[in-house]
Amino acid sequence: MGIKTYKPVTPTLRYKSVLDFNELTATKSHKPLTKGAKEFAGRGSKGRITVRRRGGGHKRKYRIIDFKRNKYGIIGVVASIEYDPNRSSNIALINYMDGEKRYIIAPDQLKTGDKIISGENVEINIGNSMPLKNIPLGTGIYNIEMHRGKGGQLVRAAGATANVSALEGNYCFVKLPSGEIRKIHKECFATIGEVGNKEHANIKIGKAGRSRWLNKRPKVRGVAMNPVDHPHGGGEGKSSGGRHPVSPTGVPSKGYKTRKKTKYSDKFIIRRRKK
Repeated sequence: MGIKTYKPVTPTLRYKSVLDFNELTATKSHKPLTKGAKEFAGRGSKGRITVRRRGGGHKRKYRIIDFKRNKYGIIGVVASIEYDPNRSSNIALINYMDGEKRYIIAPDQLKTGDKIISGENVEINIGNSMPLKNIPLGTGIYNIEMHRGKGGQLVRAAGATANVSALEGNYCFVKLPSGEIRKIHKECFATIGEVGNKEHANIKIGKAGRSRWLNKRPKVRGVAMNPVDHPHGGGEGKSSGGRHPVSPTGVPSKGYKTRKKTKYSDKFIIRRRKK
C-alpha cells in the first residue's frame, strides 16, 4: 500500500499524507460480522477519566475478528481485503468451505482468491495457523497466543512480525518486535507471515483536526496549568516546574519503575525489551 501526498494548496496539505488503499478490494464491511461500539472517552466503570486526552472521534463499527483461528482442517478462501477503523492493520474476509465467514488480520502479500487453513500439520504458507512446535525456526509469525485456546494476543499491529528462535522442552522462545524474547508454550497457535499495511507507520497526520477524528484530544503541558491541576503548575512568570517531572498524580515520569517486584510472568521473559 502506497503513500499519497497532496499539492500544498493549504498550509496543512504541505505535510499531510494518507494511504492510497490500493490493496483494499471492498468498501463495505460484512454486516453479520459488525456491531455497534460505544465510545467511553477514556472513562472507566465509575464514569471517571482514567485515560486522559480521549474523546470526540468519528463513529466506528466494530468488526468481529477471529483471533482464535479454530476452524481446524477447513480450507478458507480470501473473499476481500478490507479497512478496519479499530486497528492499524487491514482485515481479510474468509469464506470457509462449510459456508461460514470470518474476519482475520490480513498478513502482507495475502490476496483475494488465496487459500488458508488452520490445524496441527498444515503447510508453512502465509496466512496458515498452527502450533508453535510445528513452525520452523526463524519463520516470521504474528497473532500469537499466550495461552492455548485464548486467541492471539501478541504481534497484531501493522507491519509487525516475530520469530521462533528456539525450542526447549514444552516452550518455544519467541523474539517479539520490541526485541523482548519470551517463552511461550509450544501448543499455542500462531499465524505464518507478517501483518500487512506496513506503510501505516509512515503516515503524517498533517493537522490537528485529523487527530480529533482519531479520538485524540490536545495535550496541555503541566507547567502551563494552575497548581490545583498539576504539580508543575503555578509560579510567577514562566517556570520550568521546579521539581523532577511527575504525572498529575505525582508519580515520577522519567525512569521510575512502577512494576511490582515479582510477577508470575517474570519467569517467561528471557530478555527484556528494555536492556
